[in-house]
Amino acid sequence: QYAATELRADREVVLAAVERNGEALRYAATELRADREFVLAAVERNGEALQYAATELRADREVVLAAVEQDGEALQYAAAELCADCKVVLAAITQWCWALKFSATELRADREVVLAAVEQDGQALQYAATELRADREVVLTAVRQNGEAFQYAATELRADREVVLAAVRQNGEALQYAATELRADREVVLAAVEQDGEALQYAAAELCADCKVVLAAITQWCWALKFSATELRADREVVLAAVEQDGQALQYAATELRADREVVLTAVRQNGEAFQYAATELRADREVVLAAV
Repeated sequence: QYAATELRADREVVLAAVERNGEALRYAATELRADREFVLAAVERNGEALQYAATELRADREVVLAAVEQDGEALQYAAAELCADCKVVLAAITQWCWALKFSATELRADREVVLAAVEQDGQALQYAATELRADREVVLTAVRQNGEAFQYAATELRADREVVLAAVRQNGEALQYAATELRADREVVLAAVEQDGEALQYAAAELCADCKVVLAAITQWCWALKFSATELRADREVVLAAVEQDGQALQYAATELRADREVVLTAVRQNGEAFQYAATELRADREVVLAAV
């Protein structure tokens, strides 16, 4: 942008600049931004340069294809008719799946196009047409790739056990988007907490009181103790499993276990900071204090 006018019309200089930064085409002489051969060379080096090409070149299929093959994000700068061109859009998605966002409405309802996107990142499902977010194969493909995509699935698929299992096995936290009855399904919840213990917070109350489910969650993430039922926070086996990983989990233990010498010793040996959660009488216990300090 600071170059002399004659150099901003110099093909070699501008191409060298574009190669480093697509934004550079913005400062090129008007005639270069309308020069087909030059713009082709520019977008082949940096697809983002398409945004500064002359309007007619952003509607040129060959130019746009070259741009999106180099950088799929360049699709957002293409003329509307090319955002509805299946070959152009697929080329963009192949390079960058999020290009689905910039495709024409009718292509976001095209199974081939959407599958190409969600196979790369399931979360691209958010840009699919409503009917494809209700398409079982499309949604299964998306959640197997990225469980977070489950939040974009149609309501009826959130109650589909196979779809939910696929989602939580990939990302336990996807459990939060499952239908109520599946958050009370033991197998589904176990699969979720084994992948991510934090998912326990989304389980039905009765499963937060299920020892096997809670231990599975704590094994994966000790802080899941926080979401367990009151009676399990008073269970020595459960609390020991948590404090063995991080002593500070002691803060979620029942009062009587914070006064249990073995539990507290286990906690403070793992993390001295846990001592702050010990019962008053144990703060005067020399062995416990030495273990903590």
